[in-house]
Amino acid sequence: MTTAVATAPPADTGGTRVKGRINYLGGLFGWIWLAIIILPIYYIVVTSLKNQGDYFTSNPLSPPIPPTVTAYQQVIDAGIGRYFANSVIVTVGTVVPVLLFSFLASYAIVRGNSRFLRYSRGLFLFGLAIPLQATIIPIYLIITKIHMYDTLGALILPSIAFGIPLSVLILSTFLRDVPKELFESMRMDGCTEWQMAWRLAFPLTRPAIVTVAIYTGLNVWNGFLFPLILTQSPDKRVMPLALWAFQGEYSVNIPAVLAAVVLSTVPILVLYVVGRRQLLSGLTAGFGK
Repeated sequence: MTTAVATAPPADTGGTRVKGRINYLGGLFGWIWLAIIILPIYYIVVTSLKNQGDYFTSNPLSPPIPPTVTAYQQVIDAGIGRYFANSVIVTVGTVVPVLLFSFLASYAIVRGNSRFLRYSRGLFLFGLAIPLQATIIPIYLIITKIHMYDTLGALILPSIAFGIPLSVLILSTFLRDVPKELFESMRMDGCTEWQMAWRLAFPLTRPAIVTVAIYTGLNVWNGFLFPLILTQSPDKRVMPLALWAFQGEYSVNIPAVLAAVVLSTVPILVLYVVGRRQLLSGLTAGFGK
């Protein structure tokens, strides 16, 4: 009589582990792409710290020895502070209404029960298909008819209109991920729709709101077509149009032009540094589902 001896399989010590190989080619292209991006930025900053004589006599990529802020002083004396203030007014005057309207519209679309609200999201998406350049003539005619030409309000109103469609898309998508049980719980506690919107939905959608604010603010701050067509007076210029004017005023003084470029990018850079975590969270929301 033979006795079969069962041999136990070797214990699993963690499963099969496949070691990933280092992608040297991908890393090389990554460093090349980083150099392509960093080099122009380095050139702009370094050149803005040179005076006009050093720019023509020294290596364009060599750091200034010693650095000077003469170009920045020239730009400030030329009145860039007024253009900066105009850009702040237009940007804030656009971002705040866009956030308010888009949040309330998104909440109504997600939480509403009527057929009109369900199909209204498609109307906002249709707004994304309309290019800005195709509407500049009708916008110009409307602005002149309501006597707002050559005012900062002429820049704010169309910027709000073009900022709302994408903002509604982002916020409504984010609001759909909020569990309905939270709303039902607050409803049982006696909260109204208005209270649920501001006490529950608004705090939970903060990453998406920061994303919309930064994206809209960036588009308005860098906008060039509306200021070029809808304004005329020098005291109504915003930063992009001012840079174009500086290029004509300082056609030879390249350090002054690049100093104006650096000053125009500082607010956007600060805004990104402050809200980068919320921005990344809002941009990646839903991709892990």
